[in-house]
Amino acid sequence: MPSMNSLLTVSEAAVLLGVSTSTIRNWDRAGKLKAIRHPINNYRLYERKQLQALLDHLTQNNSLLERGKQ
Repeated sequence: MPSMNSLLTVSEAAVLLGVSTSTIRNWDRAGKLKAIRHPINNYRLYERKQLQALLDHLTQNNSLLERGKQ
């Protein structure tokens, strides 16, 4: 299991990605994100590395779309 310092809650993940907490939960249910469950309270936790990779992917795709509009 990754260190607790590298894990983010649903709220923290939403802030990092700039989306709502509902979107994070929907992406989890759809398989776009993979949550790790906290062993005591069963809350969803997300690896910072996974979220950063998704953010980079979304940013890159958005950049490509913007270039295509010019």
